[in-house]
Amino acid sequence: MKWLKSLLIAGTLQVLAVTAGHAGANLDQIKQAGVLKVGTEGTYAPFTYHDESNALVGFDVEIAKAIGDKLGVKVEFLEGKWDGLIAGLDANRYDAVINEVGITDARKAKYDFSDPYIASKAVLIVRGDNTDIKTFADLKGKKAAQSLTSNFGKLAEKNGAELVGTDGFDQSIQLLLTGRADATINDSLSFLDFKKHKPDANVKIAAQEENADYSGVIVRKGDPELVAAINKALADIKADGTYKKIADKYFGQDVSQ
Repeated sequence: MKWLKSLLIAGTLQVLAVTAGHAGANLDQIKQAGVLKVGTEGTYAPFTYHDESNALVGFDVEIAKAIGDKLGVKVEFLEGKWDGLIAGLDANRYDAVINEVGITDARKAKYDFSDPYIASKAVLIVRGDNTDIKTFADLKGKKAAQSLTSNFGKLAEKNGAELVGTDGFDQSIQLLLTGRADATINDSLSFLDFKKHKPDANVKIAAQEENADYSGVIVRKGDPELVAAINKALADIKADGTYKKIADKYFGQDVSQ
């Protein structure tokens, strides 16, 4: 029976070794390979998208490269659709996802996050000459251009607005500018990106929610050394001005708070 006991012990050790090997991306392996594999959409401007020359660019793309520089490795981007992007971590397709991934309790139960590096707030956008709408409560009885299934749409409805359905931010802004809607509630970062490209557009922020939603780099659970290294890299690029330079390029201001 000793051989059976030895076999069971050996089998148990093998299972533990495999489990440990798949617990998360190993920082030493990443450094030895010289590559940090990053999952991203490539279709989500201004965070990750392709420019006119088809090069992958964006805020998150540059943040990922800056993290790679601090880790002393190259960054290899692997693109995928949002629906399956985070699941790609489970399949070991990449070591991290950098794609404005919101830090939520549900995701934290299954994955680990870096410290937040993006903060976004719900903002109430109106035409520049609008003097009637100054708070979210002023939406009562007004028309709000919203994606009907979004949290922003629910917030507008909660404040008594009549919803005008749209496909997203750009269409909401157009309905607002043409007078077919009185306001839209949307993401503060989308507004900053829009104003960066069209500074003369006749729109303004009338109000914003106090509480922000935060995004971080998401990795598999079980690799605290990798999380710590990414956190140090984020702290370093904020300290040396790299983060501010990237944020200014895409949003015109720091977007970490």
